[in-house]
Amino acid sequence: MRGRATLEPAGGPGDKVFPPSHSVEKTEKRPGAKYAFETRRLPQGEVVECVLLDSVQSQANRMEEALQALWDAKKITLPVITIDFSKVAPDVGMVTSLSAPHRIADALLRDSLLDGTLFRLTDTGRSFTDASIRDAAPLFRVCPTGLVFGLWDSTGPKGGLGAKFARALTSEIVGIGVERGVKTESRIDPAGIVRAAGPLYIKKRKGDEALTWTHDAAEAELDKGAPVLWGSKVKDGKWKPAENAGTPAKANHGNIPPSIEVVAGGVTIDRAEQTVVISLAGLRRLAFGTEEDSVVARTVLAALSILAVVAAEHRGHDLRSRCLLVPRVGQALALEAVARDGSTTAIALDLDGAISLYQAAVAALPKGLAFDKPPGEALVKLEPSPKLAHLIKESRKLAAAGADAEES
Repeated sequence: MRGRATLEPAGGPGDKVFPPSHSVEKTEKRPGAKYAFETRRLPQGEVVECVLLDSVQSQANRMEEALQALWDAKKITLPVITIDFSKVAPDVGMVTSLSAPHRIADALLRDSLLDGTLFRLTDTGRSFTDASIRDAAPLFRVCPTGLVFGLWDSTGPKGGLGAKFARALTSEIVGIGVERGVKTESRIDPAGIVRAAGPLYIKKRKGDEALTWTHDAAEAELDKGAPVLWGSKVKDGKWKPAENAGTPAKANHGNIPPSIEVVAGGVTIDRAEQTVVISLAGLRRLAFGTEEDSVVARTVLAALSILAVVAAEHRGHDLRSRCLLVPRVGQALALEAVARDGSTTAIALDLDGAISLYQAAVAALPKGLAFDKPPGEALVKLEPSPKLAHLIKESRKLAAAGADAEES
């Protein structure tokens, strides 16, 4: 099954959009350097420059978010594992096997506890260790989305030899016909604070005080007897002053002279194209016991795939700041089934229809593959282990002290 949609900026044709940015060398300052450009051949044979607006991985995450919303609203039956971080990090709250980056195989689940036992040592945690395309039932019962969006159990007991399943569902949004842009930055400070009013220092904290700055060197954090400039970062256990450290600008005071950003200045595009593919051939490779049971389970996965696509499309394409896309008139996402002879059949389903189709498929599951928990109820509820909680707390302490949040 496949689907295509032609999208355009919400502001209309010619409005600027901002693709996802990626790390580049500091010396690489050419326009658009942070964006993933490539040339593609269009169906008409024309070769044009394109830019990635939303990757396969990002689209999968958006579809899982849409499924999570339906599950939270108790509209669908789906095995979901939850981790409650509210006591350790209230801002994180609840993480699930739908929101964890690597689904049920994610390290957050691996390092969490079920009734005091590490998840991978529990019956549920061990159950999918030996799952394979020849017997995908153990994974289907605890995380069917792993069979739809792909999964590699590289953090489990088998390491790199852990269960690996290819994606059965892919979606991607690409900008076609790209012109690179620039953006400007400036600010006038109404208080008239000037650069020479510094330097500013990192104030030495007491207890759980928030990180702040001071102009008094006697109140400052010290490094080898010298006050640490505001804007410095902790790297490799040592204070490293950032560019313009100690200036009022580092505390968001003062003017910002007008400047032009060329590395990530956005783009204008002729249009955006979303392409969706659901591989029924890939699903047919998965076995779930008898052939009869396998057909029923594959039907559930196909219906789940359709639901994920329709649910995500229903939520819209607000990809990031200044990258809201809408369908062109008459060119919204349309799904179709492609037969072995190449003929196609339209699939006309709205969100309610996709939910009904999926729920009917789930209701037909045999006892050994049935989803036992009602909509909105977790399969198992985990809590972070002490060692995981320690990592989270220490990370927040270091971030508050000025550590580089991008370090891994």
